[in-house]
Amino acid sequence: MRKYIFTLFCLFATALTALAQDPQFSQFYAAPLYLSPSFAGSALAPRAVVNYRNQWPNIDASFVTYAASFDYYFPKVNSGVGLLVTHDRQGVGGVRSTDIGAQYSYRLQLSENLFFQPGFQLSYVLRDANFFNLTFGDQLNNLGPIPGQGTAEPFAGEYRSYLDFSSGGLLYTERFYVGVSAHHMNRPNQSLTGDVSRLPMKTTFHAGYKIPLDASTANGLAQNVDAPERSITPAILYKMQGKFDQLDVGLYATYDPLVFGLWYRGLPIKQYEPGLNNSDAVIFLFGFKYESLSVGYSYDLTISNLGPASGGAHELSLSYIFNSPQPRSRFAKRIPCPKF
Repeated sequence: MRKYIFTLFCLFATALTALAQDPQFSQFYAAPLYLSPSFAGSALAPRAVVNYRNQWPNIDASFVTYAASFDYYFPKVNSGVGLLVTHDRQGVGGVRSTDIGAQYSYRLQLSENLFFQPGFQLSYVLRDANFFNLTFGDQLNNLGPIPGQGTAEPFAGEYRSYLDFSSGGLLYTERFYVGVSAHHMNRPNQSLTGDVSRLPMKTTFHAGYKIPLDASTANGLAQNVDAPERSITPAILYKMQGKFDQLDVGLYATYDPLVFGLWYRGLPIKQYEPGLNNSDAVIFLFGFKYESLSVGYSYDLTISNLGPASGGAHELSLSYIFNSPQPRSRFAKRIPCPKF
């Protein structure tokens, strides 16, 4: 009985830490359209991306997220379009969300080497859950679950669909970039139980600076040409949604064809509850680039109250940039974000 109560407590604590939060990717620049719709068309060529994340695989309250995207740039109208499909499965209740989003961005040249790219996204979202996988209070006694006991809990239905609107913007030069995005701006009702549960708006800030380590890399960035890259890129990502916020800080080291990354996620100066550790994970990244293909793997070492026994998080990313059917304009600078 003590073991059973402890398991329930762990799952409840897990649910509290994940409350009102969207899925997240440690390799956030390897999921550019998920990070912000302003990245649509940012490769200046057709691009396909696939992402997979499995968080806390050693406990029943694991989170598994898939994402796939394709985007395209139209140089004649300085516009990018994208399609993003995200599927997320949460915990023992089998709560699932499928998001299909269409994106548009427009590239503005503010000066010789300064660009601004706003973007917008409209999504159709379907949420569902398998309530039969859940155990409620009227199905328990002092010995644990009651065999064959049903529940009198009322449910309005197992499905909900809604429209979701998001936007973002990027300001960048050949080495520096800063961006902001706002997801769920219309705050749709996501409740599966018949009441009103508005999805909190998520606001994201991200920035970085690419430091070339040799003349070839510096020339490639300045002239907007492909060249073997040797660089270090410190970057930050700050997210807030509802009453929760989180900071990712770290750096990427690129030594073509290899990429390494080291990150810290958390906000130790802020506590949501007394004694609750607000440090989440230390993240290790390894990536490999071969011609137009980029592959990345990262592992989140959990340093929160859940500890390493949760299994951390495993994440894979694949990106392929196709040859552009149209010549790239010398005025259309690529965003200097890391490829992972």
